[in-house]
Amino acid sequence: MSKIRTDGFLQELNSEYKATRACLERIPESLFEFKPHPKSMQLGYLALLVAEIPLWIKHMIVDSEIDFATFKHESPKTTDEVVNFFERNMEAARNALQGTNDEALSSTNFSLKANGNVLYTAPKIVDISTTLNHWVHHRGQLTVYMRLNDIAVPSIYGPSADEQTFAPPK
Repeated sequence: MSKIRTDGFLQELNSEYKATRACLERIPESLFEFKPHPKSMQLGYLALLVAEIPLWIKHMIVDSEIDFATFKHESPKTTDEVVNFFERNMEAARNALQGTNDEALSSTNFSLKANGNVLYTAPKIVDISTTLNHWVHHRGQLTVYMRLNDIAVPSIYGPSADEQTFAPPK
């Protein structure tokens, strides 16, 4: 059974890990309520979202659905709690990806629901890729919030204005 795409997802998840954790570690709980604009989400919620998205991958693979009405969100109160939540979700995503293959992800669908009503359905192999992109998007958004609050932005794909040396992720 082929694992070319599945292993690629795992590699991408792992390659984004270090920079994502570095961002989350730097968000002080004293700024969790910060919003750059009235229509923007709060910094604490955005950090929670970035920490949570790997868990979505686990649910896509194992449960084949996420229902907004029943999906349990954590309520971390501290930076350490956000980082610990992220670590648990990374482990869950890694385990789910290691336990599947391309054929399983191509032949089964993931559905996003609200109160049992299907909002969206797609092959898992498509939606995992979309979710990884969504995760990176929100991490980028998080770095803008960081910059607005004079929080040092870590090196992500190369040096940042705050970290001029670049060490590739391990």
